[in-house]
Amino acid sequence: MADFRRTIRERVLVLDGAMGTMLQERGLAPGASPEGMNIDAPEVVEGVHREYAEAGADILVTNTFGGSRVKLAHYGLEGRVAEINARAVEIARRAAGPGCFVAASVGPTGRFLEPVGDASFDEMVDVFGEQVSAFAEAGADLVTLETFLDIRELRAAVIACREFSSLPVMALMTFDDGGRTVLGTPPEAAAVTLDALQVDVLGSNCGLGVEGIYAILEKMRAVTSLPLISQANAGLPILRDGQTIFPGTPEEMTAYHERMLALGVRIIGGCCGTTPAHIRAIRGALEGRDLAWTPPPRRMFLSSRTAAVAVGGQAPCALIGERINPTGKKTYSQELREGKTAYIRREAQEQINAGATLIDLNCGLPGVDEPAALERAVFAASGVAAAPLVLDSSDPAALERALKAADGKVLINSVSGEEKSLRTILPLARKYGAALIGLALDGKGVPATAAGRVAAAAAIRDATVAAGIPEEDLLIDCLALTVSAEQQQALETLRAVRAVKAELGLSTVLGVSNISFGLPSRPVISSVYFAMALQAGLDAAIINPKEEKMMDAYRAAMVLLAKDPRAEEYIAHYASALAVPAAPAAGQADVGIRERLGG
Repeated sequence: MADFRRTIRERVLVLDGAMGTMLQERGLAPGASPEGMNIDAPEVVEGVHREYAEAGADILVTNTFGGSRVKLAHYGLEGRVAEINARAVEIARRAAGPGCFVAASVGPTGRFLEPVGDASFDEMVDVFGEQVSAFAEAGADLVTLETFLDIRELRAAVIACREFSSLPVMALMTFDDGGRTVLGTPPEAAAVTLDALQVDVLGSNCGLGVEGIYAILEKMRAVTSLPLISQANAGLPILRDGQTIFPGTPEEMTAYHERMLALGVRIIGGCCGTTPAHIRAIRGALEGRDLAWTPPPRRMFLSSRTAAVAVGGQAPCALIGERINPTGKKTYSQELREGKTAYIRREAQEQINAGATLIDLNCGLPGVDEPAALERAVFAASGVAAAPLVLDSSDPAALERALKAADGKVLINSVSGEEKSLRTILPLARKYGAALIGLALDGKGVPATAAGRVAAAAAIRDATVAAGIPEEDLLIDCLALTVSAEQQQALETLRAVRAVKAELGLSTVLGVSNISFGLPSRPVISSVYFAMALQAGLDAAIINPKEEKMMDAYRAAMVLLAKDPRAEEYIAHYASALAVPAAPAAGQADVGIRERLGG
């Protein structure tokens, strides 16, 4: 059998069409389990697969969409998960021709995860893992996770695939005609989250016709370099004579082929309403085309359930709101001890309103159950703010619990060059699809020179890449030290920022406010240093966005560094200061000019 991952780089593959409607036409009783036919009528299921194979499908999808124990429990079949799913792989394999891949289908359970529902993240991983184990044992070529509506449930399914098998993974979400899932996730946020989990292919199925799916994939392409999959319905459904009809013709399913191929769609198939005739048309429309594709460069993005944020490159400096930190905050410290989240919710909202693009969560306080506190903080902040999160902890147990609670791709703050830190933090980032802040220090502490910090950063980068995490997902903190104690280090840090970017090609971050500890009028020092760091190329800054001097420095610098095109953000914020002043009295302007010239 050809290698799936290599094959999708070499050519575009055709995936099969609808299964459920085909089975209904062939005797599936209303209200009966489609998956039960793998046991009770395997010849019928095999016949559907064979029709798609003969139509030109390169990938046959197993009849296991509802094959989890949660779904099978509706039919009293929850005890036969392994049997039903393994049999489905065997049936598809019998129908598959030479070079035809068998993709094992996994659909959503219909349950919601905490805090919306009662399902825990670990429970969902176990549910999906039971299916995936059966697929791997039966010899499936890959797993396709399809028609998911909840990004957290899909994260659990992807992690189950990685935990219980080594099979390639395709991950697809379903969007409505407004361009979001029913739980509010846009294509960009979904793609960033799935890309970070390192699925092999991502895309969309169901819900929309080919035009709508193309629009979704176009948005995904803006934030991912992975191969895409299009699995559209045969048009939008209509009700005719009491029956749901999908009116899209086979020819209409190929109308976007040229644009799909240019977009980097490497798998094209059909969902509801599609038949072997549609698949045959899709196959025919690919003949004679140039199917070569070069992936676009990878960039760093972070995501929440409802938003995606670019970090580094040509993007404006990302602002990480620092105020959800118990240091020096009695109210927050007391709430942490009491298990309350009012401060977190209030500060998350206020920092976003003030201009923060990311929200840092720190729950480290003596005597507090940090894993439970950080999980609560993630739920609380995610419930009120769309911004992606930064998990600020050195406790692996707290980080893992928070990573399970997160809706998207978060940033871990932080890992250092020390062996213990690398050993405990990197595997968590890889497993849960997180980006990292790397502190430019090693076992000896903070290097005194820029060259020393670059060397520490290089070691962290090498360890990160060796752990399977792309270097684009690493931000290096060149460490702003207190200027009142180490005055010469302020400029050395800026030299390190420039060197890390120039020599290593990595993005940078600073805890800017550290520079002014111990000095009066701290915002004066901090804001000037912030502007200097931005000119040095800083990509992200941990600041208090509610401090107006810091935000003034930021907005002005973005204009001067050409990262605020046409000064649109600057003008929008300071519009109230743009009132035209009264015209000077006759001769007044000339007097002023003469005075300045010494006339």
